[in-house]
Amino acid sequence: MNEEQHSGSHSETIHLPAPTAWPIIMAFGVMLAFAGMVTNFGISLLGIVLALSGAIGWFRQVLPHEAHEDIPVVVENIIITTTRPEVARIIVPEDDRAHLPVETYPVLSGIKGGIAGGIAMIPPAILYGLIAQHSIWYPVNLLGGAGVANWRNPSTADIAAFHWQGVLVAIVIHAITCLLVGLLYGAMLPMLPRRPILLGGILAPVLWTGLLHSTMGVVNPELDQHIAWGWFLISQVTFGLVAGWVVAHQSRIRTAQSLPFIMRMGIETPGLVRERESATENEDESR
Repeated sequence: MNEEQHSGSHSETIHLPAPTAWPIIMAFGVMLAFAGMVTNFGISLLGIVLALSGAIGWFRQVLPHEAHEDIPVVVENIIITTTRPEVARIIVPEDDRAHLPVETYPVLSGIKGGIAGGIAMIPPAILYGLIAQHSIWYPVNLLGGAGVANWRNPSTADIAAFHWQGVLVAIVIHAITCLLVGLLYGAMLPMLPRRPILLGGILAPVLWTGLLHSTMGVVNPELDQHIAWGWFLISQVTFGLVAGWVVAHQSRIRTAQSLPFIMRMGIETPGLVRERESATENEDESR
């Protein structure tokens, strides 16, 4: 609590404009002049007289010189006291409750997992093409055939042959899908921290394989007839196991969702920062 005192004094008189009632009389006369239009002419006549009287009296107060008067003032010492209390700050602990997951994987770990999984699922797909159709381009064209506009009702020989349009589309689809699924793994695996390989290698591939199997007949029924869903599931499980293993072995970072919302917004919070600093000092002393 801080108190400051300032001393000062006033002069004996104050020079102020002289008070007058003429503006009020003039305004009252104008009001009566307009009111007489809907009531009686006599009221309007009275209003005009009052308005002119008020205007003349008001002008005489300010012309040719404004009327002033000196108001006597009792001289006394004035003591001004200001009170500046300290603002009470709400002390909120940093970890007031646990928001799961407490730790998660960085974005780079999801990208690494997607790249590793995408590379790992290529051998099973090529092996299927060699065993089933004696061609390594068969699974490539199945993946990229949906993006080739002129493919309608392709035969097995057409799918097994080399088509540069299908190869380019398959590379683009495969790369983008693997990266996106890898990022999804990085965000999803902390939900099951004790069994990340089970979630990433079995549950997730089975779920999206079933989803694709149920929708591919509507999206592209021609290519749906040529897909061997057993081999497709093997490739997806291979991707999930490798991507899940790579992501699970990356270092985790602590999430900021347990912090107060005002700190996550980046707003300066001295009370919260003070609490964090004291907690850090206590940890250092305990060590």
